[in-house]
Amino acid sequence: MATGDLDLFNRDPNEINSHIKVAFEDVLAEPDGIQSNTCVWTLSNLCFRFWRSCTYKLMTLLCGMCIAMYWGCEFSYIAFMHIWYVTPCLRTLEINCVSCQKIYALCINCWIVPFCEACGSLFIHFRRK
Repeated sequence: MATGDLDLFNRDPNEINSHIKVAFEDVLAEPDGIQSNTCVWTLSNLCFRFWRSCTYKLMTLLCGMCIAMYWGCEFSYIAFMHIWYVTPCLRTLEINCVSCQKIYALCINCWIVPFCEACGSLFIHFRRK
């Protein structure tokens, strides 16, 4: 996705981080019967939102690009490993397993099937009529 295609309003369109609750109402709540002064509650809400916003923006300014660079490298490494190593290894196993399947089927048909048929022929006379 090019930079011009970024949705600057909905930054989590796939709701990857919907489990993270960082709104004042999701973190602090006063039950009925025990509540602080309205002024304290309102100012606490303002302080919470201000410091949450400031510290988040400061941390993303200081670390965001470096962390994004790390994750970009990490996912490119994963893609590289899957394209050039994991998938070819799995394909090699797939090809070799066909031979193993044929050998296994041959052994079953040569040893187990005749044994089972012989055992079955012993009991054929006990059939109900």
